[in-house]
Amino acid sequence: MKYTLYILYFFSISIFSQEYLDAILMKKTTLKADKVIAVDDFGTTYYIKNNVFKKKDQNGTITYNNFQLGNLNNANAFNPLKINLFYKDFNTLIVLDNRLAEIFKIDFNTMSPYKNVTHISTGFDNMLWIFNQDLQKLELFDFKTQTTKAQTLPVQSAILDLKSNYNYCWLLTQKFLYKYNYFGSLVSKIKNDGHTELIESNENIVLKKEDKLFFIKKNTNKIIPIKTPNLLINQFFVTNETLYIYNDETLQELQLKN
Repeated sequence: MKYTLYILYFFSISIFSQEYLDAILMKKTTLKADKVIAVDDFGTTYYIKNNVFKKKDQNGTITYNNFQLGNLNNANAFNPLKINLFYKDFNTLIVLDNRLAEIFKIDFNTMSPYKNVTHISTGFDNMLWIFNQDLQKLELFDFKTQTTKAQTLPVQSAILDLKSNYNYCWLLTQKFLYKYNYFGSLVSKIKNDGHTELIESNENIVLKKEDKLFFIKKNTNKIIPIKTPNLLINQFFVTNETLYIYNDETLQELQLKN
């Protein structure tokens, strides 16, 4: 009888104990930015201030601006040799090298057929993942040859966020989180329970829901809460096992631990 009670006790502990990741604060840095894009392994910081894209490292800060294209809506520094800047109002993408010199300009308005693009993310080599709103499809697009190499089936709910790496693309909609391979084939599909943003790092996913973050480990579909200090999360991103949260001119670095 006593042995049975022990079994029931430990079984109940395993059911009701909450699995989570700890986010331990390591460092705070003052940074005045409208939007922080990324911090790489070498400490180089990419951010937007007053509609100007900036790259800051130990040698100083260099900038790029193109005010004639309106607001800079999004930037992607996943490939530091081919940084993507998206000016949504003009449906135009600018590609920069590591010195922030312009190497490509893609005006989706001039293409035939016309592409009404709402979201862009960097892929392998000259590839981009773009969401074509008119078709409600995700396309793998070669910006050098300006051709579509693959596309998905139409998506049935509103698009919230898009992230990718060299191998896969993650599309967050109001209903689901989709994962696609580079043939445009669906790899996995998870129900979205109120998450509004996502970040990818080494094929691990971090999701945001209000002021809470959640973790999906590579090759799994299990959503695990991240236990963070009581912070207002305006922006967040991950570099390897370091979680960055930006708020009120302060960039906070937190280490993710089981």
